[in-house]
Amino acid sequence: MERETVTRKRRIDPKLTAAGWAVLPYQASYSSSPPPTSAIEEWPTAAGPADYALADGDAIQAVVEAKKVTIGPQGVLTQAERYSRGIGDGPLIRGEFGAPFLYSTNGEQIHFHDVRREQNRSRLVSGFHTPAALKEMLSRDVDAELAALGQIPVNQRLRPYQVEANQAVEHAVADGKRKMLVTMATGTGKTLTTVNQAYRLMKSGAARRVLFLVDRRALAAQTVREFASCEAEPGMKFDKIYPVYSQAFRREDFGDDAAFDANVMPGSLLTSPQLGDAFVYVTTIQRMSMNLFGGERALKVDDEEIDADVEQLDIPIHAFDLIIADECHRGYSAKERAVWRDTLDHFDAIKVGLTATPAAHTMAYFENLVYRYEYERAVREGYLVDYDVVKVRSDVRINGVFLREGEQVDEVDPETGTRQLDLLEDERAFDASEVERKVTAPDSNRKILTELKRYTEEFEAEHGRFPKTLIFAANDLPHVSHADQLVSMAREIFDQGEDFVTKITGRVDRPLQRIREFRNRPKPRIVVTVDLLTTGVDIPDLEFLVFLRPVKSRILFEQMLGRGTRRGGDQAPDKDRFVVFDCFDGSLMAYFKSATGITAEPAESDNKSTAQIIEEIWQNKDRDYNVRRLVKRLQRIAKSMSGEAYQLFSAFIPDGDLSDWAAKLPTLLRTSFTGTMTTLRDPSFQDLLENYPRGSRAFVVASSALDEVSSEWLIRGTTGREYQPDDYLVAFSQFVRGEAEQLDAISVLLKRPKNWNPRTLTDLREALSRAPEHFTEANLERAFRAKYGKALVDIISMVKRAALDTAPLLTAQERVKAAVAKVTAERELTHDQRQWMGYIEQHLVENLSIDREDFNLIPILSSRGGWRRADRVFDNHLSELIEQLNEELVAA
Repeated sequence: MERETVTRKRRIDPKLTAAGWAVLPYQASYSSSPPPTSAIEEWPTAAGPADYALADGDAIQAVVEAKKVTIGPQGVLTQAERYSRGIGDGPLIRGEFGAPFLYSTNGEQIHFHDVRREQNRSRLVSGFHTPAALKEMLSRDVDAELAALGQIPVNQRLRPYQVEANQAVEHAVADGKRKMLVTMATGTGKTLTTVNQAYRLMKSGAARRVLFLVDRRALAAQTVREFASCEAEPGMKFDKIYPVYSQAFRREDFGDDAAFDANVMPGSLLTSPQLGDAFVYVTTIQRMSMNLFGGERALKVDDEEIDADVEQLDIPIHAFDLIIADECHRGYSAKERAVWRDTLDHFDAIKVGLTATPAAHTMAYFENLVYRYEYERAVREGYLVDYDVVKVRSDVRINGVFLREGEQVDEVDPETGTRQLDLLEDERAFDASEVERKVTAPDSNRKILTELKRYTEEFEAEHGRFPKTLIFAANDLPHVSHADQLVSMAREIFDQGEDFVTKITGRVDRPLQRIREFRNRPKPRIVVTVDLLTTGVDIPDLEFLVFLRPVKSRILFEQMLGRGTRRGGDQAPDKDRFVVFDCFDGSLMAYFKSATGITAEPAESDNKSTAQIIEEIWQNKDRDYNVRRLVKRLQRIAKSMSGEAYQLFSAFIPDGDLSDWAAKLPTLLRTSFTGTMTTLRDPSFQDLLENYPRGSRAFVVASSALDEVSSEWLIRGTTGREYQPDDYLVAFSQFVRGEAEQLDAISVLLKRPKNWNPRTLTDLREALSRAPEHFTEANLERAFRAKYGKALVDIISMVKRAALDTAPLLTAQERVKAAVAKVTAERELTHDQRQWMGYIEQHLVENLSIDREDFNLIPILSSRGGWRRADRVFDNHLSELIEQLNEELVAA
């Protein structure tokens, strides 16, 4: 067992030396004049000798309590406190401490406590602070900085909830918190919020050196532009007040040809931070992890190419005061999560996590959820739009593909793309999870796209534009790409040219440029992707989202859904909703509706190698758990072995049958531990476990498999519950009948038609919309159309039918025509009166009521002379006429 003296020499002294402290034994002369930047051993105090005293500027700055490596250091900070109280040579901090900074360490973990403020909590740090870092901390007045922060005026360009988010972070900082999480729904301006937050903290001095971490170069480029465009002070952009540095970019990182000169971060600002430096550094977490730990620990994110020009740097832990980690929800593998965590942990800084979709590991790291702005609230406040759901039922997507003996299929080699026609000599069944992985049924994809076309045609007829549509495909693999199949079919089905439909995935040339074209240009109108457009992409005019990709991650699903939530731009200025097509019979929406807001996302792969697991079994470290872990891993390998692999494994195990051997492994280890471990630890055996010959697989194109596809709208209430049209109309009927006496607007419509007027109609619409089921005209019209097959039923008909099953269903045009005919039936109208009745009729079709004010406000009436002119035309009987029209509109 390692003794404390060994721990100090082997582990603690090198860390102090690396931080710039000279480790020296105590000498009596040091009491009056300690050497600068020194870690003096066994410094005498009134409470006994301190293990180390960190001295600089003729004063003791810190006390270090050392323990042997087997003792946890956090609980012994109280000893460091006692020694600090025992240093009484100068003025005391908070009336009791002679040294402001305390450390406790066992050589592996270091705990630190700044005792100058009562709110400060002790914290784990990755290393000792340098002498310059302690000097900088001593020069700062945190209370004065926080007071200055409170005096900075609110940026009037921010929305109220963005101001709330800034205030929540600042309250947490003032309370001494060092880690915090801010969650804001996709599309609500998270980056702008944090750019303003960085400005406020920098302006006050609470944080001067800011690191902004993202997970892709393109997002880094986008963030730099956000800083450059943010007006932090009236008439002053952020980057004109404080320098904004970044890593070097490539042209394709910006997604366009616009000139942009990146202000590349000087290495000296990382390795030698100076008091008075104030800047923002925007970079990827991959690059920063390589700066800290070298290329071997580089994070891999999707198809992002790892930068080759990154050098490992000696970056001190105080290099940044504030770290903002954007999109911190990402589901890394266990090994990658460790690198992500170590990168953030290296710095002793305030850390703010930023995400729309918090994961359990994100919450666990950032500890304090200080602010949350949810999608539902953003919709309610008008900053985002809600969505409707179309449930698409496909037998293939639900039940899979069944092929009979004698059917012809194409077998495609995924490695080479070679196709071979095959006649099945026995039946084959593929379950739904294997569709687009092992088999594709072109008829299914074609029919789903044909069903989609029906909805786009209805939308175009109603809105006068084709809806921008994003289709999420299952994959974009070479030779068997689902995305390519969908693009080819969509071009044929929609028949509006090659550029009407395109693919944007990591496999296309200049994908960011393609995304920009999709956002800004009239074409393409349909884009097929897999996951490239799931985060960090702003396409406000997107109105249809099609899920043809099975999704199991709540975080990924919400990110995909977030592509449609933004309010419309130039191409869809009246966008107030978007439509989600769930091509798995509504099962995706149902599943994720019941998922919690913070879900544990499983790591994508194991952190430990097979060799490490075997070694831990040998060392009897969690042996039972590691045996079970190894058995599962061996069985996974067995499922993908080729015949050649069996031959190679037969040199180590009976018949090379790894599956059978894995099943027996727990027994073998109990009965013949040494012999079995000899096999497991054999380097050749371990190499074979990694590099065994895999079995080849064929991808089946089942052209003869026919699909049955149908669809229907699901209608969302304000609570998020989704209704089928029939159920929605039942709920509507119950609401109308239950509120007929309480709501005056319904009572007027059903029983007192003489009182019908524009105000009553407005009250009716508002009352229906406020109901939990969200009975808007759009929702009700959709339900009535689905149930009765009649389009554009008016609101009056809907309410009357809800109250009485036999009430007729009329369109606004039919209702107005009937009311006008009834009112004018016994009148001989002059030419001018017929003209005015035409204008009034046009107004009524749009508004279903009329009053005197409309004649002076509505252009079709006011432009022709308004009330005075119309009243003269009708011989001063216009008031009587509009009363009759309003009454007959309801009575029709």
